[in-house]
Amino acid sequence: MDGTAAESQAVDVAVVGAGQAGLSAGYQLRRDGVDFVMFDHAPRPGGAWQYRWPTLTLGKAHRIADLPGMPLGTPDPARPASEVVSEYFGRYEREFGLGVRRPVDVSSVRGLPDGRLLLTTSEGDYAARYLINATGTWEKPFWPRYAGMETFRGRQLHTHEYRGPDGFAGRRVVVVGGGASGVQALLEIAGVAAETRWVTRRPPEWVEGPFDEELGRAAVAKVDERVRRGLPPGSVVSVTGLILTDEVRAARAAGVLHRLPMFERITPSGVVWADGSSFEADVILWATGFRASLGHLAPLGLRGPGGGIVMDGTRVAADPRVHLLGYGPSASTIGANRAGRSAARAVRRALRGGALEGQEGRDGRRGSAGEVRHTPGQTGRTATNPSDGRPEPPHRRQRGEITPAA
Repeated sequence: MDGTAAESQAVDVAVVGAGQAGLSAGYQLRRDGVDFVMFDHAPRPGGAWQYRWPTLTLGKAHRIADLPGMPLGTPDPARPASEVVSEYFGRYEREFGLGVRRPVDVSSVRGLPDGRLLLTTSEGDYAARYLINATGTWEKPFWPRYAGMETFRGRQLHTHEYRGPDGFAGRRVVVVGGGASGVQALLEIAGVAAETRWVTRRPPEWVEGPFDEELGRAAVAKVDERVRRGLPPGSVVSVTGLILTDEVRAARAAGVLHRLPMFERITPSGVVWADGSSFEADVILWATGFRASLGHLAPLGLRGPGGGIVMDGTRVAADPRVHLLGYGPSASTIGANRAGRSAARAVRRALRGGALEGQEGRDGRRGSAGEVRHTPGQTGRTATNPSDGRPEPPHRRQRGEITPAA
């Protein structure tokens, strides 16, 4: 196709991504009777969880939040988290008839003259009035740059590629990163490696577990605060800390979780710190997080001069047709359900308002009741007038300059 509206399939809402946030949005859209289509890049249900290494069991994983309308239940904690979550997401899709189309790649999204959004996908073009983007971060592992990195003669890999400890037996291993994935991998690797070192940019903050709803709400509040102040939301661990489990306590006592500061450079045979100390290594595992996968949205020009995207809740302030899930509080499972529900309800209200938000009326403003009013020259400022006459609660109207979390 040549990307014209006449050759595309028309739909009110397109949801891109079928992880937790995308499924939560789809559930709410289905309940509200909204016409939508959902695409997912992955070959099967499970979101990013399906790619987790098989030795990461459900009992070792961070708390997995229930999807709306259907609890996870109490599966065997000894089972691989990837299997449990994939099965759960698959049941959820079938139970609520979400009709996820997969594997489908969405290569670009751009505006049409009539105000709709044209999605170019591997199964054809779609013209949508609104987009709920929930593509997550799994496809964009972040690799920091350090002097000498290219000279290292051993193996370097990211947790994106990590499949368990077997390949590290008898090796000298450096694990880089202070997040949960880095700690989980280090605990496994230390049991088979000849020697390990753990390095992080900042000292870890250990907190008493378990990771429950109260801790989750506190974490969401902290991320909300950063977003309102226009700061990058940061990683989940930056606001939750690392949970102290019995396994973690034992590893700390054994010296496995003895944290070292970041090294200064990498040599062909290992790493060197600023004080001249060094460690000979066979493997460097980079547990350094991910960046938001938003390349398909580049034609919309959503990023500001500083590289961030100004948000109003889940809605992009500069283009209210677009909702982004996976930023701020919804960057992890903690706030994903709420973000999906919020985006779906906002789209429903806008659709009931009538005119398309992407089109300007003759007075230079956008549409009627129930949609976002946006005056040219006021990018980043939005206001709503929900069709049910009730104002949105203040906590749902958060605006800030947001950049992807590591």
